[in-house]
Amino acid sequence: MDNIDFNRLWQNYVDTITKHYVDFNGRVGRPQFWYFILVDIVVAIGVAIVASIIGLRSLSDLYSLALLLPTLGLTARRLQDTGKPASWVLIAFIPIVLMIVLGLVSMLGGALGMLGFLFVMMPIIMLLSLAAAVFLIYLCAQPGQPEANQYGPVPPVFEPGAPKPAV
Repeated sequence: MDNIDFNRLWQNYVDTITKHYVDFNGRVGRPQFWYFILVDIVVAIGVAIVASIIGLRSLSDLYSLALLLPTLGLTARRLQDTGKPASWVLIAFIPIVLMIVLGLVSMLGGALGMLGFLFVMMPIIMLLSLAAAVFLIYLCAQPGQPEANQYGPVPPVFEPGAPKPAV
């Protein structure tokens, strides 16, 4: 791992977006998943900087929305590599759904209901969101199953420092 091939990192990122945009089937190894996340964060920071310079904040939001499905698909395949069902990726949406439902209910309570929602329920929902994110990160950081499982064969090893396989 002394010499990381940045072209392979970029190619992994592009392949995930173009060839596996909404792919929830199969497995993906830990290095391939985390290198995708690394490149995604670097690109997101670059997009945020450009959006800030040109004064178009919605550009960052658009980037995040465009990468939502590939990231969910990759996370689902990573969970499947550890033997967990892909549906566990929906854990991240529980606080969001809860926020929408409780927000609608609090609107029925008028101004007092909205104040209660903002000052009591929102911090709790934010903590739930954090807990869901930490739990998913923990699951994705676990080693994959060393043998084929119900979701497919063992994924190929991804090493950005290794020579490219002959095509």
